[in-house]
Amino acid sequence: MIVIIACGVAFPFLLKELKAADYGVRGTESSRASTLVQRHFSGQGNEQDVIVFDVPDGQITDPARRAAIDRVVRTARRQQGVAAVVGPFDAQARRQLSPDGRAALALVGLKGNAHQLPGRAADVQTAIRDAAGDGVNAYLTGYSPITNDQTEVGTADAERAESVGLPIALLVLVLALGALVAAFLPLLLAVAGLALTFGVIYLLTFGFTFDVFLLSIVTMIGTGIGIDYALFIVSRFQEELARRGVTRDNRPRDAIAEATGVAVATSGRTILFSGVIVAISVCSLFIIDAPVFREISIGVLISVICTLTAALTLLPAVLAALGPRVNAGALPARVRPAGTRPDTQVSSGVWARWAHLVMRHPIPAGLLAAAILVLAALPVADLKYGIDLGVSSLKDKPTGKAQQILDRSFSPGTVSPIQIVVTGPGGASLDAAGAQQATRLAGQVAKDDRVAAVEPVPGDGRVLLNAVPKVPIDSQAATGLVRHIRHDLAPTTNQQVLVGGATATFVDLSAKTTRKLPYVMALVLGLSLLFLLMVFRSITLPIKAIVMNLLVTGAAVGLTVAVFQWGHGSGLLDFTSAGFLQVYVPITVFVLLFGLSMDYEVFLIRRMKEAWEDGHDNASAVAAGVEHTARPIAAAAAIMVAVFGGFLTAGGLELKQFGLSLSAAIALDATLVRLVLVPALMKLFGDWNWWLPAGLNRRLPAIRGEPATHRQMTSNPSPRGRGRIP
Repeated sequence: MIVIIACGVAFPFLLKELKAADYGVRGTESSRASTLVQRHFSGQGNEQDVIVFDVPDGQITDPARRAAIDRVVRTARRQQGVAAVVGPFDAQARRQLSPDGRAALALVGLKGNAHQLPGRAADVQTAIRDAAGDGVNAYLTGYSPITNDQTEVGTADAERAESVGLPIALLVLVLALGALVAAFLPLLLAVAGLALTFGVIYLLTFGFTFDVFLLSIVTMIGTGIGIDYALFIVSRFQEELARRGVTRDNRPRDAIAEATGVAVATSGRTILFSGVIVAISVCSLFIIDAPVFREISIGVLISVICTLTAALTLLPAVLAALGPRVNAGALPARVRPAGTRPDTQVSSGVWARWAHLVMRHPIPAGLLAAAILVLAALPVADLKYGIDLGVSSLKDKPTGKAQQILDRSFSPGTVSPIQIVVTGPGGASLDAAGAQQATRLAGQVAKDDRVAAVEPVPGDGRVLLNAVPKVPIDSQAATGLVRHIRHDLAPTTNQQVLVGGATATFVDLSAKTTRKLPYVMALVLGLSLLFLLMVFRSITLPIKAIVMNLLVTGAAVGLTVAVFQWGHGSGLLDFTSAGFLQVYVPITVFVLLFGLSMDYEVFLIRRMKEAWEDGHDNASAVAAGVEHTARPIAAAAAIMVAVFGGFLTAGGLELKQFGLSLSAAIALDATLVRLVLVPALMKLFGDWNWWLPAGLNRRLPAIRGEPATHRQMTSNPSPRGRGRIP
């Protein structure tokens, strides 16, 4: 608790350390172009931003308005990190006054690294806001300013999503665990896990950079798995108390300690296995050498480790202290979980009867469930990648207002031009012929219908062409323009032509992600298969689990494509389709879902294995496993759907896409897979479910300390009537 409180105190400091999202990929063309711009065009700064002036009444050239603009420009030049400012009335200004006379632009070059740029952009925004007046509004926009505003909006989105999801989660927990006190424990664990996570990430900010989007992802995943993991342990603890006859009037300390130990040795071990699979999955993102994926991987990995730490230390301590008081505020007996009532026969429960019904018709039931998943996955074939900066969600922020003015009076692409760096072969200085080719290239680019203007910037033997798109920099038209310059125009010159800028960075990240996706999938599938072989000691079960998870993941991504790429339901969810998914969403969803859905698989199959080891009756084991786990799995799934679905209220498309894909996958997994496909396939494979060749069994590493089954635990009762753990 002391550590958790200390980490919680660090949260406000963490918010101040979050930086702009870095979509760059080391070694790509856009990265090399950025290096050349910084080296040979230092007057441009490390980032090009824009001050957008707006005059609601009158004309921008009115004396009072012009004086206010000059005052803002002078103020901006004095700010730390500002390399240069070209005002709309300066001699070198080009097309910086709008034709309607109501708006003007000042071009700002900012110096600094990824740590410094967001803070310096915020200081410039504050300074120009205070300096403006006399009927003139001034807004700074650009990559870092947009990210600063996204930080505020993203934090508000996460808080709003939690306000939607957590009350629903609490209601589901009360129904699942049958008592108010028990229902609050998973929420306690989720908060504790998040506090630990934020504390660790804050410590890491002294050596690494993290962006604001990571905070939303960590909150989403940490809340979901924290509640899930605690739900499984608390549910098993309640069962063990009932099995030992522990009540508020009869609460021997040894029996409570044993119940706690069994809950951790069974459900605790299960969540540990689940956490390992999630960790295996997210670590695969390190294959993609891009900061955005590295940060997601590190953040989720830390979240899993911290949540497991709290679940295996804090939660058992709280359970042991509470004992039977965990059932305080209990619901009526008829609606409490069957496992918490000693007189209930597992084989006669509603979920056991459902499992037997599916096993009587395994082929039609299995085919129907598989067909639904395959149908939902079909849109994946049309998957397109891109980056949407989410400016539409910033309408009330300075960058959002600036973008509206740019769309009205200038070009949307003014916010971040495409940077075309022309050098001699191998980066050498240009000769006279090379300079002529650069001029011809500028003319060819300017003729494109997607280009508003091309501004040449001479350097020390190199030329920088700033091409301002007529289209938004995160649109498909802009990425198509980058590809056209690279593949159609650049090869016509004998010089080295590198295309950089924000749009080119998006293109390179998309290409890198597409190339690395097969390697990520192979690593996740291979390592997960090996780990599940060790856990289940079976050939059939791991292969079946992986195939089912692929079906669920494909269905979830397919539904996300249908909604956010094709635009179905855009009015209901309040968004405008960009025609693609965020480049990091599909691969991250695959990695996260593979780990999260495996949680339910391990929980269900291990409970079936306990029953099978008791009687070696496959059908009875399947029914017992479904009966014991259906309620907590359904509750856990409903909670995750509520938590993830809450992010559909977010303004940014990436959070909406994550929310839909994760909630849809969990819902499909808990219903079609756990309640239909699993019992159907378990019935079809029969005793082959539990088969492992002797030779492979000897070669596979053993997971030590396997918990005993219930029969073994209770076969040697102590004199006081308590079960003894061998």
